[in-house]
Amino acid sequence: MLLGHGAGGDSSAVSLVAVTEGLVAAGLVVTRFDQPYRVAGRRAPAPAAQLDEAAYDVVEALRATAVLAGLPLVLGGKSSGARVACRIASSVSAVGVVALGFPLRPPGRPERSRAEELALAGCPVLVCQGERDVFGPPRAVEQAMRGLAGAVHAVAGGDHSFVARRAEARTTVQNLAEVTEVVTAWVVAQTAAT
Repeated sequence: MLLGHGAGGDSSAVSLVAVTEGLVAAGLVVTRFDQPYRVAGRRAPAPAAQLDEAAYDVVEALRATAVLAGLPLVLGGKSSGARVACRIASSVSAVGVVALGFPLRPPGRPERSRAEELALAGCPVLVCQGERDVFGPPRAVEQAMRGLAGAVHAVAGGDHSFVARRAEARTTVQNLAEVTEVVTAWVVAQTAAT
């Protein structure tokens, strides 16, 4: 599995680390990577075409290694990284995409849907979406995925990063453990089916 980060973050994001640990414990090979703009120390993301090209280059470099040659590939990412994964999945023959907080629309801008990116994947997509996600609640993502292969997992009380409100009984740690468990089971099933 290859995991990309969100627009303002990097590969050390808590959700990416948690999912990586779960997948590795299940015996999968996982690589997290930083986009070139982050490596250069910039916070503002590069244009979509440059993000996609960088991810594509990482996939090609990984496939060139003897360890990964011939293994089924699942792409994933947090927010912007999930968008990149959806956009390149078909061109790299991925068997699945995992979106950790898919930014369906900019906050307060429901008319600017990114639903078409989910369809671009051309393979099953698992979206883990916090119930309080300002980029679109799970129900909106389910509607966007109608007719597409995959699933949406709603994270109770979670925001875009699966963080729970302080007053809620669920903690962020529980949310991350739940997301990790769901993602691990789904990725194992996707890779076993190939």
